Amino acid sequence: MRIGLIADTHLPSLVRSLDELGPQIADVLRGVDLILHAGDVTAPSVVEWCAQFAPVLIAEGNNDIFDDARMAKKQMLDIHGWRIGMAHELRPESRPIDQILQSSLDGERVDVLIGGDTHVERLEFRDNVLLINSGSPILPHHLSTRLGTVGILEVTPASVRSEIVVLGHSEGSANPCKAMYLEVMAEHLSRHGGGFTAEAAR
Repeated sequence: MRIGLIADTHLPSLVRSLDELGPQIADVLRGVDLILHAGDVTAPSVVEWCAQFAPVLIAEGNNDIFDDARMAKKQMLDIHGWRIGMAHELRPESRPIDQILQSSLDGERVDVLIGGDTHVERLEFRDNVLLINSGSPILPHHLSTRLGTVGILEVTPASVRSEIVVLGHSEGSANPCKAMYLEVMAEHLSRHGGGFTAEAAR
């Protein structure tokens, strides 16, 4: 399964639609099977924009003051034997994974943990958990409106591959983000506590 990851869209702002930044965001999301939005959507129109590409699930952010059946404080999925959890705020992301899980997912164990809120891309594997923050596609690193990042998660029974995709530069505004890639291999399907190897990020 190919999953698109997006967070912190914060629309409307200087632009009212993600298309106004160019075709890059749509190009990455086109062809995914599912979109996970890690919160601070801020406008229902963003949900519908994402839904043109694939079904959408949202982790409610602190700026999401609208109702949508696809939105919850946390999202939990089981895909090909991998347990995936998503919440808007994981910060500080440098904490031990157990502490992050306790505050964001009520202590539930996961193999993949997805968050947002910081507007800074992050991809790492530690304490047997793949942690992903896809950053913001529109306000990267809390700078002015410009292209930033989205993420891709490829899930198979044997592995999870994750990528932070830098969307390019906006005219007059450099993209401050860094592309990242990490693959986690499963030695067996009885995980949640061991049985992983991880390839180095590039």
